[in-house]
Amino acid sequence: MKAALLDPGDPRWSEALEKAGHDIYHLPRYVVLDAALTGSTPAAFWFEAGGQHLLVPLIMRDIPGTGWRDAASPYGYPGPASQAAAEDTDFWDQACAAFGRTLAAEGVVTAFVRMHPMLPAPLDVMARHGAMVLHGETVSMDLTISVEQMWSLTRSDHRNHINRARRAGTRVLFDEWDRLGEWVECYHDNMRRVGANEFYFFTREHLEAMRDAVGERMHFACALEGDEVVGGNTFFEYDGIATGYVSSTRRAKNRYADELLYDEVRRFCKNRGNTLFHLGGGKGGQNDSLFTYKAGFSPQRHAFHTWRVVADPEAYRSLMTERRPDADPGDLTAAFPPYRQE
Repeated sequence: MKAALLDPGDPRWSEALEKAGHDIYHLPRYVVLDAALTGSTPAAFWFEAGGQHLLVPLIMRDIPGTGWRDAASPYGYPGPASQAAAEDTDFWDQACAAFGRTLAAEGVVTAFVRMHPMLPAPLDVMARHGAMVLHGETVSMDLTISVEQMWSLTRSDHRNHINRARRAGTRVLFDEWDRLGEWVECYHDNMRRVGANEFYFFTREHLEAMRDAVGERMHFACALEGDEVVGGNTFFEYDGIATGYVSSTRRAKNRYADELLYDEVRRFCKNRGNTLFHLGGGKGGQNDSLFTYKAGFSPQRHAFHTWRVVADPEAYRSLMTERRPDADPGDLTAAFPPYRQE
């Protein structure tokens, strides 16, 4: 039995992924770019026992005013990747126990892990080593059915808006990367309108760096009215799963570029042989208005959980006493880690 915290250049990272089902969020170069957004350190927990491997991508963040760090998943739905079956509870139990010990030995107090809704994992076993919190559901489109079936499963208001956008002459182009800068301006305008956190203001440079890192696995769908960019959708393809990354449209009355983009992207992904398009869920995983909007494109649902682990209980209690004396340190189900919450 072996466990370690790896940096992206460690060959064990890529070797583990060769053996396990995984998504684009698990790739070293994806984690490197995501960590750079917040000045954090990219890493992965690696575990091996009996010839089976488990890998959890992480970004390591300094806890200001201390010599400690905490860990969180990169943006998206990473979770653990392993070739071990979820029914192999002994392996998963050993891996989860080693996860906490390894992080504590590296000065890491807590870990916040977003689970992948479609990668199998024994949630009950993992809950023995932390808290497993159900947030809500995510939505995916089945791309193995016909285009006609996908259309029939689309909510009537979305179908109406898509038809209106087409009649108005709105068109969608794919991988016209020279229009990326124009769309980023639209995207930032929308982020300002909704009062989004600074983290979500992804820059053109970051998106171009991500495209360079993952190559043809990343695509850009651009919606135009005449020659004006009014919306865009960036998304990934990986092992048959298409996943949305960042999307936004410029708001205006009777403009339905957003619905049209979803329809055109699913057709594009189906034509390229993908079997699933994962739209994600609501804000923070909640079944909110964003979730309801996405749910109008497909009836297919997946449960979304986060796994919260206190790796160093003594350091955790110290931080809670100093920074959140009013909070219950035993409650891992609210905003986590609580010592970072104002």
